[in-house]
Amino acid sequence: MCPPQPDQGLPPPLAAVPVPWKNTDPCQGHRESPGALVETSAGEEAQGQEGPAATQLDVLRLRSSSMEIREKGSEFLKEELHRAQKELKLKDEECERLSKVREQLEQELEELTASLFEEAHKMVREANMKQAASEKQLKEARGKIDMLQAEVTALKTLVITSTPASPNRELHPQLLSPTKAGPRKGHSRHKSTSSTLCPAVCPAAGHTLTPDREGKEVDTILFAEFQAWREAPTLDKTCPFLERVHREDVGPCLDFTMQELSTLVRAAVEDNTLTIEPVASQTLPAVKVAEVECSSTNTCALSGLTRTCRHRIRLGDSESHYYISPSSRARITAVCNFFTYIRYIQQGLVRQDAEPMFWEIMRLRKEMSLAKLGFFPQEA
Repeated sequence: MCPPQPDQGLPPPLAAVPVPWKNTDPCQGHRESPGALVETSAGEEAQGQEGPAATQLDVLRLRSSSMEIREKGSEFLKEELHRAQKELKLKDEECERLSKVREQLEQELEELTASLFEEAHKMVREANMKQAASEKQLKEARGKIDMLQAEVTALKTLVITSTPASPNRELHPQLLSPTKAGPRKGHSRHKSTSSTLCPAVCPAAGHTLTPDREGKEVDTILFAEFQAWREAPTLDKTCPFLERVHREDVGPCLDFTMQELSTLVRAAVEDNTLTIEPVASQTLPAVKVAEVECSSTNTCALSGLTRTCRHRIRLGDSESHYYISPSSRARITAVCNFFTYIRYIQQGLVRQDAEPMFWEIMRLRKEMSLAKLGFFPQEA
């Protein structure tokens, strides 16, 4: 431990103050007088009083200097602290501003990233949809091409090998003789003697139409309507030619007992979306039409009669199938043959004169009439 220090600013004790003594000359051999001693003591006491006062004054001066230095230092430190606080505040404001800028940039970056991902997903989805649609269109186009090629091939065979004057017996088995086609219900026809009639003149065609050996004669009204339709072929039912065929042949031929299904079948035939399929050996699901449940292949869905149904029809893309009897199939087939031929004419695939085309249409109309009356070729 450090020894205790005397209090600063206090006068020193009397013992510590040196007292001057006047040296006497030893040669004198006697002391000074009492008066001299008193003066000497008073002078020495005055000197002793002046010494502590000067020391106290120095201490006060030092203390005031120290306080001034301390105040100046304190003011300097306060100024430095204030300046540092201002700089710190500015830096805090700058940091806050930069933080806001960073948050804004991060938010914009997130939004941009999300929009880019969304746009990329949208583009991929659209590309997939376009690819699927293109593949579907390609598949449909290939199917249509195959169908058109088959139709063109069949049409070429029909045009080349079959004419109204000399039809192809293999392509039209209903024209076979009774001995080859098998027995048929109803009475047999006798050859008409109208082949000896005079030639008839068709004013619409402007030339003479000579009946052939089968006893055919052109109806001038029908031929005029056909000529007018042939100038601008169309499938519109409002034209006089097709309106007559629909009214006299197509409508009655497709008029079955089950009216609701008959309407659907007629629309499918006109739109070329009806499919006829042979009945497979396995049992097919039942179909209920107009409160008639076709639970087996023994009931015709169109006539409602109990018949052995060897074929079934499908309308458009529907998965439902309807069993039909041979008579109903013959009536539908006759109408389909008529529409197929007039479509060929409309597409410009039949390159014949007006008269052979007219007689081919009349033959197709005769098939519809016979099928409506119940005549149809026997199935093997």
